[in-house]
Amino acid sequence: MDHKQTKINWVVAGLLLGMFVGALDQTIVSTAMPTVITELGGFEHYVWVFSAYMIATVVATPIFGKLSDLYGRKLFFQLGLVIFLVGSVLCGIAGSMTELIVYRAVQGIGGGALMPIAFAVIFDIFPPEKRGKMNGLFGAVFGLSSVFGPALGAYITDYIDWRWVFYINLPIGAVALALMHFGYREKASLRKQKIDWTGATSLVVAILSFMFAIELAGSDTFAWGSWQIIGLFVLFAASFLLFIATERKVSDPIVELKLFKSRLFTASQAIGFLYGIIMVSGATYIPLFIQGVYGESASAAGQTLTPMMLAVVASSMLGGPLINKMSYRSIMLISTIILAVSMALLGTMTVDTPRWTVTLYMVFVGLGIGVNFVVLNISVLHGLPGQYKGAAISLITFFRTIGSALGVTVLGVLQKVNYKSGIEASFPPDQAAQFSDPKALLIPQVREALPQEVVQSATKALAGSISYLFLISILITVVGFVFVMLLGRARMELSSGDPKTMEPGPIGH
Repeated sequence: MDHKQTKINWVVAGLLLGMFVGALDQTIVSTAMPTVITELGGFEHYVWVFSAYMIATVVATPIFGKLSDLYGRKLFFQLGLVIFLVGSVLCGIAGSMTELIVYRAVQGIGGGALMPIAFAVIFDIFPPEKRGKMNGLFGAVFGLSSVFGPALGAYITDYIDWRWVFYINLPIGAVALALMHFGYREKASLRKQKIDWTGATSLVVAILSFMFAIELAGSDTFAWGSWQIIGLFVLFAASFLLFIATERKVSDPIVELKLFKSRLFTASQAIGFLYGIIMVSGATYIPLFIQGVYGESASAAGQTLTPMMLAVVASSMLGGPLINKMSYRSIMLISTIILAVSMALLGTMTVDTPRWTVTLYMVFVGLGIGVNFVVLNISVLHGLPGQYKGAAISLITFFRTIGSALGVTVLGVLQKVNYKSGIEASFPPDQAAQFSDPKALLIPQVREALPQEVVQSATKALAGSISYLFLISILITVVGFVFVMLLGRARMELSSGDPKTMEPGPIGH
């Protein structure tokens, strides 16, 4: 890197803005989605608007990271940003839920370039003593986007138009592109790697076939025992086995399987996966509860999610001092207990639960989740040789995102089945069809025109289906508790100069 040719401040600002829009789109859409359903319909595909973005991001992240090693950071950061912005425009003009899902996947492909390349550029242009400070700054931007995303999405939806939830990315992204174009210069010599195309392809096929099988099974079109569903599960198993076999052989795998020989490392990744499920369940279904059950606006849903996101930030900040004094297991035990209690409380929600109570429950969820970002990001590095630290950090993000993507799909299926059962139990067949999609509950004019007892029965079914998800999530926290116990007594190694930090810890460490 030629520092004389690089305008450092421009580069940092461009990277921050690029990361901001990428992170923002993971949360800003949540409070807009109930309103999107009222215009585009397709409630049965609700979760895919979230899943499509996350799956595409998961797959694109390691590929873009390695392409940037081969051909340059600047080229692929800008390419990823352009793809993201094109996807944003397409989302804004989507005319159906199917189109929106496809365009969200385009967004996710672009978004998958932004974070790994941004951190790689920081590694390239800053000396070691400044990288920690810069990583903290970038982490703060990610946290702020999580906090303000739901509220901003709600405001835009209520007072402008939901399509501007996507269009707002354009001016921010354009400034990021200009700053990177004029500010960043890099050397031609880059570290060469081979891209694990077979591993990447088999992974995405495995994930998609599993998610489609779960989503479609039991529907009016495909029974659980149908050849199509069985075929999807077989494809999932075959693709997953191919992925494992590939990762064991290639020189630059997407997932370093040898790292999983450490019990501490494996347990940390599993906890990250489970926490990804829990976080997305709150961010996805609480807005639907606020708007569909209470009949309130997107802004009201944002006001409920924002305290949760603030609690996530507060909890992650608290984790810093705690990790110097307590073992990983002790901190995560407290976190898991808080989450279990939170899920139990959310599982009691009914049409009569006051909104302030739901907001309080979500604050507890945030307090339980936030600390994992600090603890797990350090525990996965514990005792690892230096050459594996980058891969370890990438994997914890990878597994959190996979957890969110799979979790929102599986929980979405459970919610739809429970909601359908509740509607069929409350209404005769001809009337039940009217509420097979809760769209009527999300449109104020339609809701107000319905008899009060009808609205009461329909909202009771919707509230019950969402509460049911959180009761199911208690089981996720129980599994999380098991993996937390596997963390053992390990704690952060305070001395970076300790030779032990450069050697792999024992399997049971």
